[in-house]
Order: sequence, then C-alpha cells, then structure tokens
Amino acid sequence: MPRIKDDEDLYDDEDGDSGDVGDDGRSGWRSRLLTWGLAAAALLLGFLIPYMAYLNHQVGERFGKLRWQVPTRVYARPLMLRQGLALDAQTLKTELDAASYRDGDGKRSGTYTRNGGRWKISSRGYFDVDGRIAPAQLDVTLADGKVSTVRDVTSRKSLRSARLDPARIATLYGQQQEERRLVRIEEVPELLVTGLQAVEDEDFAHHHGIDITGMMRAAWVTVSSGGENKQGASTLTQQLARSGLLGIGKEQTVTRKVKEILFSLLLEARYDKQTILEAYFNQVDLGQRGAQSIRGVAAASEFWFGRELRDLSSEQIALMIGLVKGPSWYNPRRNPERATERRNFVLGKMHAAKLIDDAEFARATKAPLGITRDAGNIAANRFPAYVDLVRKQLARDYPADRLSGAGLSVMTGMSPAAQGYAEGAVVRTLKSLDHKTRPPLQAGLVMTDVHNGDVVAVVGSRDVTEQGFNRAVDAKRPVGSLLKPFVYLLALAQPDKWSLASSVSDAPVTVSLGRNRTWKPGNSDGRSHGNVRVMDALAHSYNQATVRLGMDVQPKRLADLIRTLAGIESEGQPSLILGAVDQSPYAMAQLYQFLASDGEIQPLHAVRGVLDRQGSTIKRYDSAPPPAQKGDAVAARLVGVALQYTVSSGTGRQLVRDGLGRLSAAGKTGTSNDGRDSWFAGYTGDHLAVVWVGNDQNKSTGLYGATGGMRVWSGIFSRLPSAPLQISSDGLDWQWVQDGRSTDAGCPGAGRVAFVAGFAPAYQPCVYAQPTDDPYWQQHPDEAGPAALERAGDAIRGWLGWGDRGDPVREVPPPVPTSPSPEPVRQP
Repeated sequence: MPRIKDDEDLYDDEDGDSGDVGDDGRSGWRSRLLTWGLAAAALLLGFLIPYMAYLNHQVGERFGKLRWQVPTRVYARPLMLRQGLALDAQTLKTELDAASYRDGDGKRSGTYTRNGGRWKISSRGYFDVDGRIAPAQLDVTLADGKVSTVRDVTSRKSLRSARLDPARIATLYGQQQEERRLVRIEEVPELLVTGLQAVEDEDFAHHHGIDITGMMRAAWVTVSSGGENKQGASTLTQQLARSGLLGIGKEQTVTRKVKEILFSLLLEARYDKQTILEAYFNQVDLGQRGAQSIRGVAAASEFWFGRELRDLSSEQIALMIGLVKGPSWYNPRRNPERATERRNFVLGKMHAAKLIDDAEFARATKAPLGITRDAGNIAANRFPAYVDLVRKQLARDYPADRLSGAGLSVMTGMSPAAQGYAEGAVVRTLKSLDHKTRPPLQAGLVMTDVHNGDVVAVVGSRDVTEQGFNRAVDAKRPVGSLLKPFVYLLALAQPDKWSLASSVSDAPVTVSLGRNRTWKPGNSDGRSHGNVRVMDALAHSYNQATVRLGMDVQPKRLADLIRTLAGIESEGQPSLILGAVDQSPYAMAQLYQFLASDGEIQPLHAVRGVLDRQGSTIKRYDSAPPPAQKGDAVAARLVGVALQYTVSSGTGRQLVRDGLGRLSAAGKTGTSNDGRDSWFAGYTGDHLAVVWVGNDQNKSTGLYGATGGMRVWSGIFSRLPSAPLQISSDGLDWQWVQDGRSTDAGCPGAGRVAFVAGFAPAYQPCVYAQPTDDPYWQQHPDEAGPAALERAGDAIRGWLGWGDRGDPVREVPPPVPTSPSPEPVRQP
C-alpha cells in the first residue's frame, strides 16, 4: 500500500518546494538583466559604431582640408642692391619694412641698423627663380641718392650686387585670398612649440587626446570650492577639436563635451603629434578684427606685431601663448596691463621649464609688449589690382583649382616702394582735383622696369585696396595723343625722307574718307602754325601736322605696328592717327615699353617665375627678349629724343617746373574729346609709367593730359628714385642745325638735333655779320678772326645754357624759340 505522508512530511515537502522556487526566481532576474544589458549594449554599439564612423569621416574630411592645403604665396621682387642704383634712405626703409625687416643690430637675420648713410642689413635666405639665395650680412652705403658701396661683412669683400629676400604680398586659396596663413611645423619657432606645451598641455607628448588625471584634478578643484573655482583640463587636442575646425562649438553642454572627447580620441588615433600641433598652430583663434577672426599664429604675428613669425622675440612669443586663453580678455591693445600680467605668467612657466635662462627671463619680463599701434596688414589682398594681374598671367598655365592648396611660390616683379609711391600719388592727386563741379574721378596706372619688362606697380582704383574692377588692366578708354609717337616712329624709320628737323605743314588739312565723306581735324587751340619742324609738331601735339605725317606713312602701317608691339587690334582708319582707339593703361604700357627699352620687344610680366614646395623652379616668365634690331633701336632713340624735348619744351614742360628736369624724362600727354580722358606716358632711365585719369561714366572732367595723368606721374617720381634717361648715341649723328642745314656749333639760332647716322643735312657755314656799331670790333679789328668767333660762340652757348656739352649721349635738344601752344592737343 502506498505510504501516506504525515504532517511533518508535508511540511518538509513544502519547505523543499519553497526553496526551489526562490533559486529559480533569482536566476530569472539575472537572466533578464543580462538580456537587457546585452540588448542595451547592442543598441549602444549599434548607435556608437556608426556614429564613430561618421565622426571619423568628419575628422578625415575637415582636418584633411586644413592639414594638407598649403596655400600659394605671392612675393614681391627681391631688392637688388648694386653700386650706382638710384636709391635713397626713405625708399630703402620702405623696402625693408615691406619685407618685415626690423630695426635692430644688423646681425640677427631680418634686422638692420643705420648710421647716417651707412646701413648694416642681415638678410634671410630664400629661394628665387634662379635657385637658393644664401643669407648674408651686408654693409651698404648710400650717397647722393645712389648706392655707393655694397660689402659682405663676413668676408669684408666688395660685392657687385646683393639680393634681399622679398616681401610676401598675397596668399592665394583658389578663387579666394584669405588672411589665414598656413605654416608648416618646421616654420614655427621652437620656443613657441615648447612654450605652448609648457603652459597649455604639459603631458601633450604622452596622452592620447584626453588627460584623465587632469580631468579628475579639475573636477576635484571645482567640487571642493563649491563651484567657485574652475580649472581647465582640456588638452591641446581637445582645444583643436572645439576650435571650429570639426564643426563643434564652445557651448558648455554634456553633448558637446562628449563629442569633443570623441573627436580628440579620433584625432590622436589618426594623426601623429606633429601633425596635430601643426593644425593647432594654423587654426587657433588669437584675435578679432571686426567680424573677422584672426586664425593661426602666422596671421596673429602680423596682426599684433607687424612681423613674420620667425622674427618674434621671447616676450612676443609669450604674449601670443597667453592670448590662447582668451584673445578678447587679454587683448593687448585694449587691456595692456592684463596682457602684460598674462605674458609674464607665461614667461614664468617657460623659465620654470628651462626654456629660457635667467637673463632672458629678466629681460623679457621688463620689455614692452611690442605690439603695433594699429592692426597689422592682414587684409586678404593688400594689392588687389596687382594680384589681379598676377592671376590673369597665371591663368594661362595654372587654372584656379591648381593654385588652391598647391603650395607654390609665385615670384613677381612688384617693387613695394614703387607700388607705395604710385598709390600715394593717385590718392593725393585725385583728392586735390576733386571739385563739386567735376564728376567723380578714377585712375588706372601701370609702372614697369624698362630694363626687363617687370611690372613693378599697378593701381586699379583711387581706393587702392578696392577689390573688383581693375582700371589699369580692364578699363579701355580713347588714348588720344598717346598714340602719336608711333606715327612719328614710322616716319623717322625713313631717314631719307623724314628727320626731326624736317619741315611739315600744320595748315588745315582735309582727308577724304570715301563716299563723299571728309575728315577735317583741327588743333585744340583752334589755330594753325604754318610750317613746323617734325620734333615741334610732336612736342606741341599739333593735330594737323600729325595727320599729314600719318597719311604719308599710311594708317594701315600704324595699325600693323601697334599690333606687333602690343597686340592692339584696330582698323587702319585715318582717325587712328589721332588715337581713335580704346585701350587700357596696361596695353599702352606694353606699347611704350618698346620706346623705353631702346627698341626691344619686351613682353610685360607681373610674374617672374613659379616655384614648387621645395623651392625648385617650375616655370619662368622673365626670359631675356631678343636684342633690338638696329633700325628699330635707332628709330626708338629718335622718338625718345623728341619726347625728351616734349618734356623740356612742349606739353610736358610742367615736369621741369616740378623739379624733375634732373631725370631727362621722355613723355607724352594725351587727352580725348571734351576732356573725358587724361593720359600721360613717361619714362626715365629705370621706369616707365602710364597713367589714366577719368570718370567711370565717361563724363567730361575738364582735364588735359598735363593737368590729370601727368600730375600723378609727377607725384610718383618726385619720391621714387630713378636714374635719368640717357639715350644712346649709337647709330645717331648729332648736328647743329639752322634752317634745315647742318652748321657750326654755337651759330646764333641753331639747335642741336639727332639724325640717323649718314642722313644729316648738308653743311652750311655759319655767317657771323660784323656789327658796324660795335665799339669792341672798332677798337680791336685784329681780333675779328677765328679767336673772336670762338669767343662769340662761347658767349652764345653760355647765354643759352649749353656750355660745354661733353658727351652727346646725355644731351637733350635745347629749346628752340617757338610760339607757345596750349597743352595738350585734343582729338576732334
């Protein structure tokens, strides 16, 4: 029979059953917790892994843009110091300042010192189109407006020439020109690299993006002070992550902080410490100019100190490191005491880390802040018109997308001093010409080096920093009488027919245009001047005489000539003789370069060459042109002589009154109908400058060439050192001429004129009539021979200011008495 359990058994069974149920319940809860945990982890990983992948992509894309895009930098031309170079103290200082040289001991790289006319300059090494130029310590002496001597201080040897490293004038990022100036880590001063770490992140070399110990220490300080004291714990990597580079801001939220930490870990995982530091130095916010942030140490160096990064002193480096904590709070221009305190704190940390010694620490803490009064020149493009021309030239070989991040060095022909003087002359002159009755004036200007075709200055607007329309290159306006010298060039190229002393009629002229149409150009003064010499017709810009000459040489030949010399396309109509063609100052500069270069066809170039990142030359644009053909050179010299006469005695004579006679310049005024356009083209022994002044709406300004464009030209060369123009006598024959015949030197009424060698007019002796009422001749009849003639000639030469002429190469034809004519001749 089955056993029946008693009560005890029943209770035991119940206890046993009860124990089994408790174990099963605990196991169920653990199982559920594990399931939930795994599910949560799966969800978290399912979200975190894609999110981390997304963040990693952002890091690669955004960080890569900054890390690998090295800008293309544009440099001015190096200053070539050589014996005899026209240069004064102010211009030398302007060049040095532009290249960020500073007044110092002349021994440290990038410094100079001056004692009277003696300068000691320590240049920096650099790469130019012809290779590496080594640094040097130079002893330069200026005297009488020229370089007297150039010596190498180290070798104590005299040098024929020496080059100073050029100023940087722009930075190109594709189609944009920005203030941010990227630097490579090797370009950053060592003290800035180590000092930043000593102050902001001592453990940078060892952590992996975040500093756990520092974060715990900062949290403890915050908690223990009841929130009154806060200590930063961000690493340099975290600062870089929240700098705006990766799209996160600086708001105090948990989400932002987590994102910053994740970004920092990813940065450290993907890039080495050097790369992160380099990005930091190019991204860190170190100031504000209006709505524009000053990003990176290179831009900040110029903004605060007006110097290149490599030229900063210890105290300046300390101040820059101090600004990292708060560029607005420690702004040294607004809060100098606060900035000094912060700078000295940084110097203390640098001293404690043994980055600077005791003497340097003591000196640096007592030094002034060393900031400039005004914000440094960090504008995107300080020279917009010049850089626009650079871009146009580069576009033929380097599309804009190839410039972006290419890391090229573009070596240009700009002279900082010439550019500065040109800008100043435009601003001052146009301001002086402004009048309520005159429409708003604008200007365009191109200046070149006559020796090699370098474009040394470009001004495209009276607001010299204005971006946009470049009047020097893109504005095409009627050139008027500026084209006349090329009519005379064609005529003088026929020496058997025309010379400077030839006679041409300035009587009224009628030109048949066909279909019963005629053209009757007149002179601007409304008068005719009879028969005049060719050189006088050009000097006084007589229209009627010029048209006669132009019709003789044929307008089509004139059109062919200007196409050959400057690529100017025009129809060979008679009106072309008087400049009925619209052209830019740049095109006219190209045309006049032929005259200024002694007959060479020199293509103008703003860019001398392009270098790659390693300093190797990729392409050069400054190749020497072929030498001038003999006939071209002789004709160009004859026109040059006539244009010198134009300045000394014709429409450009105001330049002599302005004190510029010392330059023996050659030049030509030009005015379009109703005074709408005022032009002047003139050249010296070193420079050619073409200036246009007018109104953008083509309204009448009431200005002549001499009262507008020539005033700008005068303003430039009253400051810019330039050699006087000395026209070579090679292929020329200088003769004293009277009534179209060669005669004796000093013959009354005779003038000295240049002819093509072998084509001078026949000789006719000068006849000296014996005055019947001269008591000297009556008392000394025995002296009325050759000696007397010699003394009379000496007296006449002295009276006319000819004196002992010496080398005929240096001579300008003396003025011949003529009826004065209004300046300048305008076109019908």
